[in-house]
Amino acid sequence: MSKIYHILNGDALKEQLPKEIEGEVIIARECLVDGELKGDTEEEFYHNRAEFLSKTYEEVNLQDYYQESVSEFEKIKSIPENSEVNLWFEEDLFCQVNLWYCVYLILNNTKSAHLHLILPIDSPYSFGHLNNSALIKCYKSKVVLVQADKISELWIHYRSGNIEALHKTALELKNKYTFILKAVEAHIASIPSEKHPGKPVETLQNIIEELGTYEFGPIFKEFSKREAIYGYGDLQVRKLLGDIKRKSY
Repeated sequence: MSKIYHILNGDALKEQLPKEIEGEVIIARECLVDGELKGDTEEEFYHNRAEFLSKTYEEVNLQDYYQESVSEFEKIKSIPENSEVNLWFEEDLFCQVNLWYCVYLILNNTKSAHLHLILPIDSPYSFGHLNNSALIKCYKSKVVLVQADKISELWIHYRSGNIEALHKTALELKNKYTFILKAVEAHIASIPSEKHPGKPVETLQNIIEELGTYEFGPIFKEFSKREAIYGYGDLQVRKLLGDIKRKSY
């Protein structure tokens, strides 16, 4: 009998996951949407991630990253052949980049896993509002993840910064996964240029001007409402606010 795995988009969902749903749980504890992605080897990649996160967010230190994040990715790499793997991810950019990496890891380490995608019902950007019965409904509504090789390619292009190839691959997936194209286009819109600070920063600047404050709570609430597609948590928005205060865009 094949083993069942659930790769979740965070610890919050682990606490919510109904006990009726059987299988081993793995947590994708990362925010690959933010920061350093370079590294010629996997070890160098993780080292660079740990360095970036520990220097950027005081809540993260090097040891925690390896114990809490890398250890979970190692579990993904060790998934046995013919296992059922259920990927619980939302449609926002934050979750999607983590999903692409998880699929990349699976395809490069397990030849015959049976992949399924589980999306939240009603709200594309949040499992958090769902109760026990709704989460069970999500699980029963899971779909076979097709074109997994293309989804893995998304990670390769995203990591290398090849925007043209990233967008092209998203277009190839559009008929099956419209939300991937939306996430990719949001990423492209977030990239700053000489004339534009990028969509998230622009939105934050507008919110600051409209509210007449730098108070984090109201700003974060309004940003999450306007730019849910990015899926940024408080750490990412605080970082952008800090940048805005330090720089003149």
